[in-house]
Amino acid sequence: MTTVTAAHRYRTIDVAVPGGTMCAGVWEPVDPAPGAPTVLLVHGVTASHLAWPFVVDRLPGVRVVAPDLRGRGRSNELAGLAGMAAHADDLAAVLDTAGISRTLVIGHSMGAFVSVVVADRHPERVARLVLVDGGLPLDVPVGLDADALVAGILGPTAERLSMRFADVAQYFAFWRAHPAFTEAWSDELERYLAYDLVDAGDGALRPATSYRTTAEDTLDMNTGGALPHALAGMRHPTRLITVPRGLRDEPPGLYAPQHLSRMLAVYPGVRHERVDGFNHYTIVMSPAGADVVARVVLEELAAPVV
Repeated sequence: MTTVTAAHRYRTIDVAVPGGTMCAGVWEPVDPAPGAPTVLLVHGVTASHLAWPFVVDRLPGVRVVAPDLRGRGRSNELAGLAGMAAHADDLAAVLDTAGISRTLVIGHSMGAFVSVVVADRHPERVARLVLVDGGLPLDVPVGLDADALVAGILGPTAERLSMRFADVAQYFAFWRAHPAFTEAWSDELERYLAYDLVDAGDGALRPATSYRTTAEDTLDMNTGGALPHALAGMRHPTRLITVPRGLRDEPPGLYAPQHLSRMLAVYPGVRHERVDGFNHYTIVMSPAGADVVARVVLEELAAPVV
């Protein structure tokens, strides 16, 4: 099915990957110019490709491809592999299927960590990186197991993955009470949330995201070897956006100022912009936040080729 907006035609494609088939969204410009640019958008740990329409709407003339990572959205039945390297290789398959040789990659949250790793494992496919509130190591205690890491980083966001909901309205009510969206509810957000639900098999609905995959990814993101290896060998122009409030709209967000300063000193090639007024979700899933991200994306598309 194709959906047409003011600036794009939207459809989904299937991508063959180890273990099964991924789903990816594609937004084609309604009136593409010759040589119109393409970008790859990579969502967060419990999200889907429909986290991105706010940003897409602000990229007229740009072709956008965004997958549901394995274990999420309509890729939730994919078995087996998890971790940053597996997701990175999946993204290379998405680029192959979409006919993209090299592109700007934008990742949010866990998607930013995956983006760093795809640039390391498939450097010829990546032109530049934009990391949105993720991508550099988080400040987490050493020695935690996967469940403790998930609880410490994601909290109630992960707890909902084991919950059941009678209908879409009940799921909306759950999220309306979430502090991150108190002043940022929208029709686009409702479409994203409705897409997140699948049949639980018992007459109820459940979030599509796999808790097991989320836990394995969170452990690998924070303790695995793929990310440190990728960061040590960073070779692409990289821009980082961070925000001062976290997943529950709490300060100081994922990157407390002192920790962020240490990370930027370790990785001096990363250009950083701290943007006030947003939390971890609203920097992508609100009109004002999407304005910021789209501005950065357009600036990076206009940057000299290296």
